[in-house]
Amino acid sequence: MNVDGISKTADLQASLRAALSSDMVLTDPAEMLRFCRDWHGDVTSGAVAVLRPRSTVDVANAVRACRDLQLTIVPQGGNTGLVLGGIPDQPDTQVVISLERMNAIRNVDADDFSAVVEAGCILSEIKDDVAARGMYFPLALGTQGSCRIGGNVSTNAGGINVLRYGMTRELVLGLEVVLPDGTIFNGLSTLRKDNRGIDLKQLFIGAEGTLGIITAVSIKLTPYPEQIATALLGLNSLDDAIKLYRRARRDCCDLMSAFEFMPPLAFVLAREAIPDLAMPIAGDYPAYVLMEISGSGLVDIADLMERFLTGVMEDGLVVDGVIAASQAQARNLWLFREGMNEGQAKRGPHMRTDISVQLSRLADFVRDAEQAVLDALPDCVCVSYGHVGDGNVHLNVLPPAGIVAEEIAARIYKAKTVVNQVVDDYYGSISAEHGIGRLKRADFDARLDPTRRALLTAVKQAIDPSLVMNPGCQLNFPNLS
Repeated sequence: MNVDGISKTADLQASLRAALSSDMVLTDPAEMLRFCRDWHGDVTSGAVAVLRPRSTVDVANAVRACRDLQLTIVPQGGNTGLVLGGIPDQPDTQVVISLERMNAIRNVDADDFSAVVEAGCILSEIKDDVAARGMYFPLALGTQGSCRIGGNVSTNAGGINVLRYGMTRELVLGLEVVLPDGTIFNGLSTLRKDNRGIDLKQLFIGAEGTLGIITAVSIKLTPYPEQIATALLGLNSLDDAIKLYRRARRDCCDLMSAFEFMPPLAFVLAREAIPDLAMPIAGDYPAYVLMEISGSGLVDIADLMERFLTGVMEDGLVVDGVIAASQAQARNLWLFREGMNEGQAKRGPHMRTDISVQLSRLADFVRDAEQAVLDALPDCVCVSYGHVGDGNVHLNVLPPAGIVAEEIAARIYKAKTVVNQVVDDYYGSISAEHGIGRLKRADFDARLDPTRRALLTAVKQAIDPSLVMNPGCQLNFPNLS
């Protein structure tokens, strides 16, 4: 940055301090670093300032101050996103507004099975608070100890419980949002049924902060599942995993809360990250399923799991398996699923995908996509895993060890191109649960049909015609500037 640029930034920072409370404005590069670096540390940027409001009024004031100074805004929750949706990419003109200090649980209503929480509440803390009151918030993510509910809503996060409880969108009853002009939309209703025209909250769920800043959320709660049965199963193929899922949906009905598939390499990767993990099954099988059913009240969950597994093993659909005998054992089984991601990260930069296809075609897709990658990049390794019940697969590609950064980047780009072509052939989605952000913007843009583009542009123009909110995320709108 030249001298004029430094002077302009200093003037902007001084104006922000004058307009807002002094403890809201961070300008020291060292203090701002964690807000300007992505979760995996692959991208580091900068910003004019990081603003940390303590209230909805603070957020509204911050938005108005940024507009007056012609600064654009990157809203940020826990900064655990995987598509760079909360990372600034224009350091000289962007401000990060972090919701981390807005972390109050405003109300929990046990009779209404609802809660109102501020956007900066950490997901695990919400879950723990309502659990202490005998209730359950079913959104479950690997980053739940760090991610924040405002970001979960803004990205319409998925996670392991989607097949039973749905995406985040289905767990939201109402929203409070600061709009791009600094006005506050108060839609924090907890009504289950409210048919008074267009459901405005849906505009902001999954919008990744491009239409406004979510400051509080009304969430839907359920009875706490006092009984949980977790099993790790060894199978002969991914095709058998799909057949097993169909059987489980029939036999276990809506009590099944998770159904994850993993390849054998998952266990190698998990133990690279967590060396003391003990392998729970003696054999080595072509495919594995981590399955969970849960419930409360009069249903005997343990008996249901045992009877179900007895049947599928007698029929040869499952070759081997283990049922967790305690919460600690169940946690150990889930550590393999979570540790697999850590193990991939320890191997260095790699291609991460977030794909959905029709459930009935998931096994075929994985075969075709992995083969296409190996044909194009024979020295790379594919790791495919995901949420069978909702057709979501993460097909990641690990470059070989010992190559330079430029060669790694080239292989990642080639792998993405190859996999996305197979996704298109299967009429799937390049983003099942992570969002678009900045990372997938070009791929998203290339796949937009004219009608959908026109609708998205019209929504943006109506709510944020000045392009204040998260410019460069999801789509560019050059005609509105």
